[in-house]
Amino acid sequence: MYAQDYARAYRANSVLTASPGQLVLLLFDGALNALAIARTACDDIAADPRRVEVVHTQLVKAQKIIAELQGTLNLEAGGEFARTMHGLYDYYDRRLVEANIKKQSAPIAEVERLMAEVRNAWSEMLNDKDKVAPVPALHQVA
Repeated sequence: MYAQDYARAYRANSVLTASPGQLVLLLFDGALNALAIARTACDDIAADPRRVEVVHTQLVKAQKIIAELQGTLNLEAGGEFARTMHGLYDYYDRRLVEANIKKQSAPIAEVERLMAEVRNAWSEMLNDKDKVAPVPALHQVA
């Protein structure tokens, strides 16, 4: 088995054994990884025009992950906070559409920064969940 196969097996196992909260964190990580690749490729388009395809592919990947995060929001249990997150995910998507059309890295960097803040807060909440009272589920992950 090649190292790549071991990595793929590890990722599959981590998804299968993750809690719902950890699955959301994995989605954030996947989106942030795609955004970093897209931003780097966008900055390199002048040197290598073939990078346009990488930018497009990675932005679409990030948008699909964001749509999944948005689709799992529990608007009833999450109340105003969940509705705010829904709007934020809409904003991310609009900025990434703009970045993809114009092939500009600034909107990608903005979404990357904002999403990293949410991801870090989510991670902190997961780490502290045993120390505080339970909060309503904002994301419904089956």
